[in-house]
Amino acid sequence: MTHINAAPSGVEAGSLSWPTGFRAYTGHGGLRDQGDDISVVASDRPAVSAAMFTRSLFAGPAVVLSRAHAAGRDLRAVTTLAQNANVATGRQGEANAAEVVGRVAALLGIDDRQVLIGSTGVIGRPLPMDTIRAHFDGAAGLGPGAFGAGPLDVARAMMTTDTRPKTAVRTVGAARIVGVAKGVGMLEPNMATMLAYLFTDADLPADDLDTALRTAVDRTFHCLSVDTDTSTSDTVAVLANGAAGPVDTAEFTAALTDLCLDLTRQLASDGEGATKLLRVTVGRARDEAQARRIAKSVVNSPLVKTAVHGADPNWGRVVMAIGKNTEDRDITPDRVTVAFGGIEVYPEEPTPQTLDALTDAMRQPEVSITITLGLGTAEATVYGCDLSAGYVRVNADYTT
Repeated sequence: MTHINAAPSGVEAGSLSWPTGFRAYTGHGGLRDQGDDISVVASDRPAVSAAMFTRSLFAGPAVVLSRAHAAGRDLRAVTTLAQNANVATGRQGEANAAEVVGRVAALLGIDDRQVLIGSTGVIGRPLPMDTIRAHFDGAAGLGPGAFGAGPLDVARAMMTTDTRPKTAVRTVGAARIVGVAKGVGMLEPNMATMLAYLFTDADLPADDLDTALRTAVDRTFHCLSVDTDTSTSDTVAVLANGAAGPVDTAEFTAALTDLCLDLTRQLASDGEGATKLLRVTVGRARDEAQARRIAKSVVNSPLVKTAVHGADPNWGRVVMAIGKNTEDRDITPDRVTVAFGGIEVYPEEPTPQTLDALTDAMRQPEVSITITLGLGTAEATVYGCDLSAGYVRVNADYTT
């Protein structure tokens, strides 16, 4: 049986390498026509872990199985199948997910319950188990050196309609955190909204790791939306193997949050058909929940998104998106302000002198909309993208 702990250190892809003690493998398992579509990232030593999953009522077998495994807080490996979500596939789908986990665990010499599985892609199609089995039958003879893939390799192997891989790294004391993520459509958070895996050689208790993850997700992935559709396969997990020694919990939480924000911005800017990153900040709200709710209402408005795509500073669409939150009765037009790129458009309309600057701001690759409600001191920022004909084309042709 192959054990991953014999793999060489310093595995790199470009300038980005895994934290101490983590190794990875990618390969082609026949889920897509060409290119790697199966990945495994594992720790060569025991680890503590934390994870969060979609709340979708149609959560896939990968989520159901991983949710049970994550409860042990001792995950050592993450495997991902790209291009097939293995959702709405019944008992056979459950058996297939369990078989993949068993094969990965055997390859690594660890317990099945220490493996998390992610599956992403088309819903309603069974996994091509014949080709997957053939892949793992061949992988059973791989030596430790086969686990030489870097973070960029894994991020690429996870992609579906993504146009580029998504990675990020942060340092905390002697420890590092490396994150990989995928997702560009079916993105509206109900815990997080995509697959995102975070690996660190920091040493900290499982309870602290769980709190840090939930704090980071709430401030980042929960503030992300591309198209208001919550995926059936959302998974976010962090594995910490302690190889670099203890770290300050507060500093770790801050670094993890910053890394997740980096990934959030990458996910939003690569939204299906997107040409611009859209950032909406709502300030002077009654509380943070209200600020986030109003910001999400704006970032999710198709009319706002198309105006951003066309570089049209149509503030009327923004106040419409605010006003449709009819349960927020304390919001009144006389207290609200709206600005595009820092230039106020409501209640004071831009002058001819500022119109050129406003148009230029709307043409930038990142467009910011700032709203104040005049009710309190709370603030929230959410991230999304514009809406182009490209989004329609990608999704109209997705399975055909």
